[in-house]
Amino acid sequence: MKRILILALAILTTSCTATTQHTGRPRICVVLPGSATDMSWSQSLCTALKSLENVDVQISENTYNVNDAAAAIRDYAQSGADIVIAHGAQYEASVSDVAKDFPDTSFAYGTGIKPGANIFAYDAAAWQGGYLNGLLARRLTKSGVVGVIGPVRAGDAKTYVEGFLKGAKGVKVSVTWTGSFSDTALASEAANVHIQNGADVLTGSAQQVTGAIGIARERKAWWLGTQTDQSSLAPTTVACCQVYDWTPVLQDILQQRKSGVKGREAYTLTLHHGLEMAVNPGAAIAPKILEPFKKAEDDIISGALKP
Repeated sequence: MKRILILALAILTTSCTATTQHTGRPRICVVLPGSATDMSWSQSLCTALKSLENVDVQISENTYNVNDAAAAIRDYAQSGADIVIAHGAQYEASVSDVAKDFPDTSFAYGTGIKPGANIFAYDAAAWQGGYLNGLLARRLTKSGVVGVIGPVRAGDAKTYVEGFLKGAKGVKVSVTWTGSFSDTALASEAANVHIQNGADVLTGSAQQVTGAIGIARERKAWWLGTQTDQSSLAPTTVACCQVYDWTPVLQDILQQRKSGVKGREAYTLTLHHGLEMAVNPGAAIAPKILEPFKKAEDDIISGALKP
């Protein structure tokens, strides 16, 4: 069920609706495929939104149905929003369609690489953290078997898995695509199958992974995450997470809008800017295991290591 959320920011007093008197602050309206606390893709954007000051924000959560999302995007534009963000590659066509009818509104979507006259696009070089997590999986596994639980073979999920496979080269890696971003039961089932087949390290992406992390915790396997820091779900199980910080993207979009630029810009998070590897101290990983991990991270940032 779709839920409307008013995100509390530093000085937020009004929401982004048709009946709201304009406060003079930029109004950002957001369509999310998951919940604001999904510990993955949607939460990564909400965390960044909370870091902004002097903006008004309204969010539609769990808008996984593309037709519902298209209606919400149009409604927000009609309400007079300054910026409408559709946080999912599946919304690209809807954004492109609505943006033509509201040339004075700025739109943004991700993961995407195709900006327009009043459209910003944003993406993440997820292969970078994927490679590092794969390298760490290779160092952590004792069985020599690693399991991957992907959602849909597209966007940052695809590039994350591709990077992971390169980093984990030398051990057996089995990949399962559930075909869903949000089905935690399918992800749990896939995690169980991987462990039954000998995997002692698991990874995956999208909001489905909360189920898989629970299985990893119960079965005492390592978990390597992406999109947000998931260590709070299993403090001794989650070894490391690639964290997306969309703050610099949002700040630049706001600055561009302020200067009169309504779109035409494409952004990509990298380990140099916006991506972070959060090694969990509670996982008690031996320093010698992390040595090549840290070197590879430096090599990616410097450009010495490429996809």
